[in-house]
Amino acid sequence: MDIEIWSVGKANEPHIEDGIQYYFKKIKPWCNINLHTLQLPKKLATADADRAKKLEEELITSKLQKHHHLILLDERGKKLTSPQWADQFQNLMNQGTKTLVILIGGAYGVTDSIKNAAGQVWSLSSLVFPHQLVRLITAEQVYRAFSILHNSPYHHS
Repeated sequence: MDIEIWSVGKANEPHIEDGIQYYFKKIKPWCNINLHTLQLPKKLATADADRAKKLEEELITSKLQKHHHLILLDERGKKLTSPQWADQFQNLMNQGTKTLVILIGGAYGVTDSIKNAAGQVWSLSSLVFPHQLVRLITAEQVYRAFSILHNSPYHHS
């Protein structure tokens, strides 16, 4: 199974990018993983929340393909432990999922259409984090999940 982290917003600051690449390098022996930052063209960027969400929906749906399994990260989603992330990944691999897409929505969230397209909605925390930090946390949790699945000493129960 390949994993793609999709995040609406601007490119990462260098220190965040370094952290993400650190975890991606550690994940590579187990699966292919990539980050795709989805940005609206500047001329379409808007402070109108509903309009921004609709434009982001169009961008996201234009990239979704039939072989993608979409999981949305949202503060109101289901809270999972790290071992539960690992179990979910194992279940998806057992089901033959080709590409898992973990979506970090825009500043205003996502439309109901995107929520409905997601196979699952997960929450990292009840806290709200900046998008760049969520990308880093997600990369670390993917690494942690695969380390659990491969009995690596990284995760201590």
